[in-house]
Amino acid sequence: MIYQFRSLLRRRAGFLGLWALLFLGACDRSGGPSEPQNQVLVASSQLTELTQQQLGQQVSALSPLLVAFMRNGVKVHRLTYKTKNTNGEEITASGAIILPVTTQPVAMVSVQHGTLRNEADAPSYFKQGTEAYLAGAVFGGLGYIIVYPDYIGYGESKALPHPYEHRASLASASLDMLRAAKEFLRNQTEVKWDERLYLTGYSEGGFATLSLQKEIEENHASEFNLRASSCGSGAYDKTAFMKHLINNETVGVPGYNSLYLWVTLTYNRIYGLNRPASAYFKEPYATQIQQQGIDANINVSLNTIFTDAFKQGINDGTDKAFLDAVADNNVYDWQPRTPTRLYHGDADRLVLFFNSQNAFNAMKARGATNVTLFPLAGRTHDTAINDFLLGTFEFFTSTP
Repeated sequence: MIYQFRSLLRRRAGFLGLWALLFLGACDRSGGPSEPQNQVLVASSQLTELTQQQLGQQVSALSPLLVAFMRNGVKVHRLTYKTKNTNGEEITASGAIILPVTTQPVAMVSVQHGTLRNEADAPSYFKQGTEAYLAGAVFGGLGYIIVYPDYIGYGESKALPHPYEHRASLASASLDMLRAAKEFLRNQTEVKWDERLYLTGYSEGGFATLSLQKEIEENHASEFNLRASSCGSGAYDKTAFMKHLINNETVGVPGYNSLYLWVTLTYNRIYGLNRPASAYFKEPYATQIQQQGIDANINVSLNTIFTDAFKQGINDGTDKAFLDAVADNNVYDWQPRTPTRLYHGDADRLVLFFNSQNAFNAMKARGATNVTLFPLAGRTHDTAINDFLLGTFEFFTSTP
């Protein structure tokens, strides 16, 4: 859900050294026939160019170790592209692509970002202090093409509500961004992509990554040379998670509750339920949520604010409309073919660990042989990030 990258990066600058090695090495790309004209890419514009020296200066304050790994400068472009909104309407979305300035063929990493509460933090703005600026530019400087979709609701599509934790649209917006990136790369000669693709993301980004992986494997496998997928601390089993929130005490942190509300209100809208807040929540919370939405300051355990009628409908299965909406966003019960790792702190109180455990169990039961669960002992949603990054480094470099 929430990926507080900027503050975590400042507190844990050392872990970037681990990621540095991830962006070393690539293999040659063989030539092929001419490809068709753009089908998805609408436009591109260069946002900035940073030299190797500038990148070194940028990262030296974070970790002097990283300076030694800077292989090249980067050029950052904003892409706009066609995709579909949750209602099937064609819209224009955006994202950033970060290109290493190098003559060597390089691979690509699609990074699905975590929760954004601030529109200005979207990757396509590439502003200082954001995830894309702090991490993406550095990783590009280490010799990798980095693709960052904004998702719907940010950047070019900022007039639309972000479909928070909506599986299908996170997958489709990310998939279409990859297609736009392919078309952009085809139309330039500055960098060569060796066709390898890796996927990664944490929290909402972990959920988006697994959703994107499933979409690619099941419906678009011939389009991409997908090599590996590393997912961190995502809410993959929505049904179990929702039932837990309704029936069990939670920490009551307003920031956590805001994200849980965001999911509930998103599904209420996207699936045409269009219920008032009072259909879900007791007073005085219903009025507060109806007026303030996800900005409502709820500082009690979430299970105490749901109405008895709503809780009963979930527990006895009679609220089929809401349960179906939640179940449509499950992404845990399928059989991946791509080597996949699931990282999750077992002390995570925001996105509970059983989401990854349930996914691993279901995938293995379906016959998956290349999915591995990494329980991170004692780690919370914030403190698991270092281990996730280290594991992803090892995983990607060992899966060429």
